[in-house]
This record gives sequence, C-alpha cells and structure tokens, in this order.
Amino acid sequence: MSTPTADLSAAGVSIWLDDLSRSRIDSGNLAELIQKRDVVGVTTNPSIFQAAIGNKNDDSYDAPLVALAQNGADVDTAIFEITTTDVRDAADIFRPVFDETDGVDGRVSIEVSPDLAHDTEATIAQAKELWAKVDRPNTLIKIPATLAGLPAISAVLAEGISVNVTLIFSLERYAAVIDAYLTGIREAAANGHDIATIHSVASFFVSRVDTEVDKRLDAIGTPAATALKGKAGLANARLAYELFEKTFAEPRAVELIAAGATVQRPLWASTGVKDPALPDTLYVTELVAPGTVNTMPEKTLEATFDHGVITGDTVTGAYADAHRTFDELAAAGVDLVDVTQVLEDEGVEKFIVSWHDLQATVRDALDAAR
Repeated sequence: MSTPTADLSAAGVSIWLDDLSRSRIDSGNLAELIQKRDVVGVTTNPSIFQAAIGNKNDDSYDAPLVALAQNGADVDTAIFEITTTDVRDAADIFRPVFDETDGVDGRVSIEVSPDLAHDTEATIAQAKELWAKVDRPNTLIKIPATLAGLPAISAVLAEGISVNVTLIFSLERYAAVIDAYLTGIREAAANGHDIATIHSVASFFVSRVDTEVDKRLDAIGTPAATALKGKAGLANARLAYELFEKTFAEPRAVELIAAGATVQRPLWASTGVKDPALPDTLYVTELVAPGTVNTMPEKTLEATFDHGVITGDTVTGAYADAHRTFDELAAAGVDLVDVTQVLEDEGVEKFIVSWHDLQATVRDALDAAR
C-alpha cells in the first residue's frame, strides 16, 4: 500500500527533515526515516543545534565535549567541531540517496554563523571553511538571503560550493536570490568548475508569513480581514513557484542549463503549522509541485504520514487565486513589503539568539568538563 509520504515523493516533492542530533544519528533513527518516511535530506540551523546540544536528556554530546575540553578547545571551535561532525555523519548516511538521485537529493545543510548575516566577506570565508571541514559532496552551505548575503551566495557558488539560500520571505528578494544563483553558476563555469555538480535550493519560509499577517488582520478586525486569515503564506509560496517557473524559462537560465547547470529548486521551509485552527499538514498538502523540496519538523512529517492527503499538484493551478489574495490583503491594509522585512529581521535575530544560547551551553559544558 502506498503512504502519503510516498505519494508526496511521487508527486515530485523531496521530503527533507528539518532536524538533526547526534542521538538521531547514533540510534539509527535517521536511517529509519529514509526507509519508512521517504526522507531524502536534512536541514539544520542554529536553533536545531541549540536544542540538540542543550537537551539535558541526551548525553550523546558529553564525551565529545569532554574530549574537546581536554584538548583546550574554545567555545566556537567546539561548536564548529561538533556541528560539522554531525553533518558529515548524516551526509554519509544519505550518500546512497545522493548517488541514486545523481546528486539532487541526499543533501545535508549546515548554516554559516548568524552573527555574519550582514557581513559578506566573513560569510564567504566561513562558507568555504564549513565546506572544507565537512568534506562531503552532498553538503549544502546555508547562507541567509540578506542584502549582504546575496553577493556571498554568488561568490560561494563560483567556488564550486553547493548552497542552500535561507530566510527568503518576499518575492522581490527571491528574484534577487535566483539572480545571485545564475550569476554564481556563470562565474563557476568561467572558473573551470563542473557546474553539473553544483546544486542549490532556495528556502522560502511559509508559516511565519501567516503568523505575522494574521496578527495584522486581527488588528484590522473587519470581516473581510478575518476571512483572509491563513491564506497569505500559501499565496506567497505559490507566487514564488510562479516566479521560479518564469525565471528558469528565461534565456539566461536556459543557456546555463543547456551547458549542464542544475535548476535551483524552491524549498518550502517553516512548514510546521503554528495556528491550531489550521490543518496540521496545510503547508505540505497545499504546496505540492514538481521539483520542490519540503523540509519539515518531525511532528509535521509524522502528521503527513498519518493523515496527509496528497492530491497532486496544488500550486500551478492556483496562481490566479494567489494573486487575488495579495490584492485583497493590500485592500485590507496589510503592507506585505513591511511584513517580509519584519520577518527577515526577526529571522536573523532569532537565529542569533539561538546561536548565543548555544555558545553559552557549550561554554558551560566545557567549563564543567575541565
């Protein structure tokens, strides 16, 4: 019998898990999710590593932290060693998937420090350092789509490094991300790299858009505003896919693809439903489109496996409705430009806070070990 996750995969959506920990790797859980839940990749971020390393019920990091303390490692060195080890080990587990899909899936992402989100040169330097340290072809280096991140994306791709562009909220910024990708691939070709081996995804955040927009709709309080709740995130993502289809059909993209370049796939991120009034699989079942990735927390993955109903493509036929939703939001008084800027600023800040919490956790562990 087919399962909803198998149906989702058959519809052209790659299922990635938005989580990673040493215990998940060591217990065999990650390998089991590949076999039983059709998971073909993993994404990580500072919040995920903070939750994993700071989990007092998980002792799998104790021994590595003791060893690092004995070797005199400082906090940032310890974090770098632990996170790159986890990503390397996860990449090894996914290597068969990577080989079977010719490098499309079987990918594991690791993010540059969020403290560098507004520093182009430091982002480029750390991206190279992470790529060299993990030393696996199925790694993706996550770079945020801040204004400083855009030239870093191009520069890192130009070095032959595969990139996961994260924290995309607006269509305007997504267009700039695609441009940065095409620029980077063109430069990589000029630098003599095999562009067929360079992959990228563009992580477009979904649920956070609804959270911010719905808060504003509640403040407006009219019946027309209330009727729009829970619609902005899907509309935004669907219009992103429309932009993706349009841009990668343009001559500059077609020319690179003909020369061997891969398409930068849209990735739906922040797909855990935060509003209990909405279906818990909303950002999975309503964002089914060929050639996309949906990275989901385990709770959403299990909900999809248990009762998700996959009805095929739910994106490309909904463009007109999505444009209408945007028009109605504007008419109701929602400034989507402001919404997406607030979300980008908050997204960077949240990861910075998680990063600093992680530093504090590791510092305490190193002190205790010493």
